[in-house]
Amino acid sequence: MNLAIKDIRHNFGRFVLTSLGIGMLLMLVMGMGGIYRGLVQDATLIVDRIDADLWVVQKNTRGPFAEISRIPRTLEDRIAAVPGVQSSYAFISHTVQRSFNNKPLRLTIQGLSWPADRGHWFPIIAGRGLEQAHYEMVADKSSGLQPGDRIPLAKEIFTVVGLTEGMTSAAGDSMAFMTLLDAQAVQFDLPPEAIRIERTARVNRLSDHELGRTQPQMQDHAAGPGAQIPALGTSMVSAVLVQVLPGFSADAVAKQIEAWPDVSVYTQNGQKELLLRGSVDRARRQLGLFRVLLIIVSGIIMALILYTLTLDKLHDIAMLKLIGAANTVIFRLIMEQAMLLGVIGFGLAHILGQWAFPHFPRRVLLLQEDLIVLAGIVVVISVLSSLLGIHRALRTEPNEVLS
Repeated sequence: MNLAIKDIRHNFGRFVLTSLGIGMLLMLVMGMGGIYRGLVQDATLIVDRIDADLWVVQKNTRGPFAEISRIPRTLEDRIAAVPGVQSSYAFISHTVQRSFNNKPLRLTIQGLSWPADRGHWFPIIAGRGLEQAHYEMVADKSSGLQPGDRIPLAKEIFTVVGLTEGMTSAAGDSMAFMTLLDAQAVQFDLPPEAIRIERTARVNRLSDHELGRTQPQMQDHAAGPGAQIPALGTSMVSAVLVQVLPGFSADAVAKQIEAWPDVSVYTQNGQKELLLRGSVDRARRQLGLFRVLLIIVSGIIMALILYTLTLDKLHDIAMLKLIGAANTVIFRLIMEQAMLLGVIGFGLAHILGQWAFPHFPRRVLLLQEDLIVLAGIVVVISVLSSLLGIHRALRTEPNEVLS
């Protein structure tokens, strides 16, 4: 190792810059792997945190996160009567984009079945959780909101009462939690003119019908809010979450509910699998492909760097051979420098990544096992990339010292 270290000291500035460049390149490889892991975690985060045994959604749909699902809230009571069901509660998920403080604000709203679900499954890092049935919300800190902020939504003013952390959707949008009724009000909000046109259209349709002509007083009801008209359907939700009683099989309960013609049922693992194979599948595969390409590019660049460093030392290598140095000495010189470049580059990549990754707009999740695998890949790349330089060094003749 002494010969390699002495050569590094002789060209210390160039070695430092080379190590920094390799470190930056490996940081990209590390970051791409972290973004891949972060995408997978964001996609399955809400399913893991809620920890429901079963997800009941609209027939022939893939759930509230993969596509639009609409089922009546009364389904919650039907499911509660199924043998083996401990609890069932409605759930809503949709995305809104508004302007707040002259900046775009994009939120994935999660509607909680108040008061059964008060959001005990997500962490509160500032403020408090939901304590009222209306006009309160808890937002993720990545949204930039602060406790006390007042946001106009659905003709009402919602107050941010608390902040959570790490709660983002598969698209990277910050989550906001409010009660189910408030989430429905936001989801189905219409401008006043659209409401007036719809009520007028209802009155006109009724007046053209025999029932409307024989009972004119019904036109007054038709001109009122839709929620007060019994003939119209009940409010719609995205899914009903089911907890199964201990001792009962989730699959057996799912088969009972799946027999109904208007719903589809997925287990927790089934819902996660749908997410990974559906809405995030292409992004996940693309990130994985980029990661592989970056690793290949890193190996090629390291090989070129080591080959260039070897060419710069051909005169010194020829001198070593002239004075009788064995090939193993030259082999160790290049191999040890390659290993040092790889180890130092990996260390710099990890240090720089710890500083830079928290500022990325998407979650970058570095897992210990991924870092260990990457460290092994760096060692293999260092060894393989040194072979080109070693091959050129061993071909150097002692008499080249005179050229």
